[in-house]
Amino acid sequence: MVHSSMSLPRLVGLFLCSSVRSAAAFASNSPFITTTMPFTTSLNSVKFAKYEGLGNDFILVDDRDKEAPSLTPEQSAKLCNRNFGIGGDGVIFALKPPSEEFDFKMRIYNSDGSEPEMCGNGIRCYAKFLADLGEDASKYTIDTLAGPIIPVMNEDGTVTVDMGEPELVASNVPTTLEPNFEGDSAVEQTLECNGKTWKVSAVSMGNPHAIIFVDDLEKDIDFEVDGPALESHEAFPARINVEFVQVMAPDHLKMKVWERGAGPTLACGTGACALTVAAIRAGKIPPGGNNRVTLPGGDLFIEWRESDNKVYMSGPATFVFEGTANV
Repeated sequence: MVHSSMSLPRLVGLFLCSSVRSAAAFASNSPFITTTMPFTTSLNSVKFAKYEGLGNDFILVDDRDKEAPSLTPEQSAKLCNRNFGIGGDGVIFALKPPSEEFDFKMRIYNSDGSEPEMCGNGIRCYAKFLADLGEDASKYTIDTLAGPIIPVMNEDGTVTVDMGEPELVASNVPTTLEPNFEGDSAVEQTLECNGKTWKVSAVSMGNPHAIIFVDDLEKDIDFEVDGPALESHEAFPARINVEFVQVMAPDHLKMKVWERGAGPTLACGTGACALTVAAIRAGKIPPGGNNRVTLPGGDLFIEWRESDNKVYMSGPATFVFEGTANV
């Protein structure tokens, strides 16, 4: 037992003073918290909502009255910082549609400030964001850098997205891998990288993917080394998303993803679509049917329909929190 002659009010007063000083010290090191009491918002601020799709998390910004994002790539990267910002795999902007054939436009900046063409988990979160903003519709036609994408709101709260047709021509993915399959495509083509020989299938879902099938995801790859080495390999002039895939059953695939511009993430919707296409073309799974793809953050369900050659992705999108951040 510790004895003290100091009165209880005095002890409480010292504790409160110490707590205020600690809070002020924390605030002085944070770009999003001001040191004045009460906390205030600067003129350079942005309202945001945080969403996640299987742990792939995004900062959503309502720019429906604008034609271009209200934040720069540098500001977006700052917000994505998990120590000094909100934290996220990217910032997504809901923008004015470019024409009457679209309902809205989507732009996204990755956590490193780069801009991908599209994001599968991101567009599910985008659709849920629109619904939460009061844009009550059963589906939306969204303009993206990858072309029109159509998310459909399901009654169970999930979102099904018409991801369009896969691009299989190797040079259009793009990759310089030598075509070795029908339609000038690359299916399990040999690639030397990081002192290893890989069999790579190249597929674009509006953004480029390199799919590699392995026997064991835990034993056959050095994820933190092989992932970035393949992402920036010279065979992929626009860099590439890398999916390592293990076939668990004829309708079940398990994957790890190293995302271009974001590194390891818990989920990648376009990647799940690309690897399903690659698995069917390489004869790893049969065509048709709704395939379960297990990602580190959970499951997506992917169908490549022979009737229209389009890929359909179904999965969750969840609101996390909202707020205002200084930029």
